[in-house]
Parts: sequence; structure tokens; C-alpha cells
Amino acid sequence: MIKTDVLVVGSGPAGSSAAKHAAMGGADVILMDKKAEIGAPKRCAEGVSKNGLKRVGVEPNPRWVTRELDGVRLVAPDGTDVWLTNDKIEIPEAGYILERKVFDKYMAMDAAREGAKIFIKTQAKGVRKDGDGFIVTCEKMGELFEIKCKILIAADGPESHIARWAGLKTSTKAKDMESGIQYEMCNVKLKDRNVIEFYFGSVAPGGYVWIFPKEGDIANVGLAVLPNVAEKPAIEYLDDFVANCDSLQEAQPVEMNVGGDPVGGIHKKIYADNLLVVGDAAGQVNPLTGGGIISGMTGGLHAGKVAAKAIEEKDYSEKRLKEYDTNLRDAIGDEMKKYLKVKDYLLSLNDKELNSVAFAFQDIEFEKANTEELVKNLIKVSPKAVLKLGKLF
Repeated sequence: MIKTDVLVVGSGPAGSSAAKHAAMGGADVILMDKKAEIGAPKRCAEGVSKNGLKRVGVEPNPRWVTRELDGVRLVAPDGTDVWLTNDKIEIPEAGYILERKVFDKYMAMDAAREGAKIFIKTQAKGVRKDGDGFIVTCEKMGELFEIKCKILIAADGPESHIARWAGLKTSTKAKDMESGIQYEMCNVKLKDRNVIEFYFGSVAPGGYVWIFPKEGDIANVGLAVLPNVAEKPAIEYLDDFVANCDSLQEAQPVEMNVGGDPVGGIHKKIYADNLLVVGDAAGQVNPLTGGGIISGMTGGLHAGKVAAKAIEEKDYSEKRLKEYDTNLRDAIGDEMKKYLKVKDYLLSLNDKELNSVAFAFQDIEFEKANTEELVKNLIKVSPKAVLKLGKLF
């Protein structure tokens, strides 16, 4: 049996962040992942904001930044588009398109450099409580072994088994689990390769279509839909969009990525005796945008810091670990609640109403472009939004 202070299961950005900060705090840490290659396959559109990276203490690196962005194009169902670019307005949430297969490895390497031990191609097969800690049964290359830890951190994605095995109810309701699918495509002909594009309405019921440009003529083209409002599988919506989008008539897919995206907000309970839950496993995904890299890393950061202090104090109780939940919700909880309400409001709009909003946006002089500013202007142009969202912003 291997013994450690902290065991993190799942080496995505949230898990690596937790491992890094726990190790920085002096804890003995193991970071394990069932995959043979950290970061592959990707399950993400790969966009992050610059401010977000700063908040989690990560400096951009040309090895994993494929494109720096300076604007957004929003496209209504009838083709009416709104361009928000930094030659006209301030864009505080301008960001980067990452290469996740490289980025995720770098984040795990950061954890390793702080002292975390990394176990790859190691799958958790079961969890059981043992005194003041957990024992996780693991399999690597056909061999079984066990790891005993004082604090277990579940970072194993939206389908998280670890938290449930350990006794928490962290399942996402079907109505809150978007079905996402994406092609990485070459020969994409965009009007501006430094601008990300979003398409709304019946092209992706309950979600939206995105085109995120990467290096050269490459782009991520994908969408997410909510199964309870979609009338066909996500891939059929994506193939229909590709067939009808002018920018994609000569494009060819070279990779397909699929996965679920939990957009119901942070789970009610994300900590217990000897246990913390982070990232998608904890519902730490922006309900409006579906983005989870920065919010998940924020969760990982707070979990790692609290875990290290708990190890130092030799107190791994639920009461002690509640500090993680408090710190996390202070950091991003209000924002998550707001955007959950905005998401629910947008679900109530049909194509005609979305077209009207886009048309009204043509006459608005935006001072800056970020998610909150877009919602504030939505409230200005839509009486329906005033009633639903007016008190939030």
C-alpha cells in the first residue's frame, strides 16, 4: 500500500491546480489519471480569458497559446451579427485559444515541480473509508494496488465516480448536462482570425455554436445542446451547421471531440470528512458560457490550499474542510448564480426574439465587451429581460 497526505484523482486543469497548491503548502501529494497521455483527448473549445489566467497565477506560454484574441462576433439566427473588437472598445475579457493537449501537461508539470508525484494510466477502481482517511483501489497496466490518503480530492470530470463512491451526491441532473461535440478543422475561411464567433438560436437548442480560430487556417468548430430541448443528436446539429456556414465550405475535420458539460451551477455539497471535489466534478462550470477551465482551476487552487493547511493541522474533518467551500463561493459563487439565471432566460427566447436583440444591439455603443456588459445591454433592449434579470445587474 502506498501512503500519501493528499490524493488527487484526475489531472485536468482543476486537478493539477489542486495538486500544485497542496504540494506548495507542504503536503505529500499524488496526482493520478487514468489516461496514458495527460490532456488527450481534449474535451473543450480551448478558450480562456487573460484575466482568468492571471487570477489563477498562470503566465501565458507560447508552447500552449495558439492564438491571442482581440474580439467577438455574435451571430443571430437570421445572420444579423454584432462585432465587438478592440479597435473600437475595451475588451477586458479578451483571451487566448489554448492547445489543451499541451496546456494540461504543463499544468501537471507545474504540480510535479512543486513536489507532487504523478501516476499516469492509473485508474481508480473503488474507494472505501478507513479510519481517518480513504483507501483507493487502483489499477495500472493490469496490476492492482492501493493508495491510502488523509484527504481525497475528486477531480475526475462531469461523470465523477470518486465523489459518489466516497458518499457525496454530485450527479448532474439530465436537464443540466449539455451534450457537446466539436470538430477541429483545417481550411477554415474566417473574416477575422483574431475574433471568436458564436451563433445562437435553433442551430443549437439550449446552447450555441462556436468557431474558435487556432494557428493558421485551423479552428475548433463545435456546439452544445441541452437534450431536453434538442430534437436530434448534437452531431446532426453540428453537421447541419457546417454544411450551411460560408466559412466552412472548404473545411475538413481532422479530429472529433465529444463530452458532457454540466451547466447547472456548483453542486450543493462539495466537501465532506477527508474529501474535496473540484472542477467539472463539482459543477464548477460557467452556466452561461459552458467554460470551466478557469473556474475549475479556481476550485483547485482553493482546495489545494485548504488541504495543505488541514494536513499541517492534522484535522481533515468536514468542519475543517468547509473553508474550501466558503472560499470558493466567495470567489465565484455569486457570478455562477447570476449566469445560471441568464442562461435560463436565454432558453426562453425563440429565434425571432434573438434576431430582435441582435438588431437592437446594432444601435448600442458598447463601452467594453465582457459577459456582464452584454447582459446589461440585453436588459436595455429587451423588456422581457428587464423583468427576469433587471435586479441581478
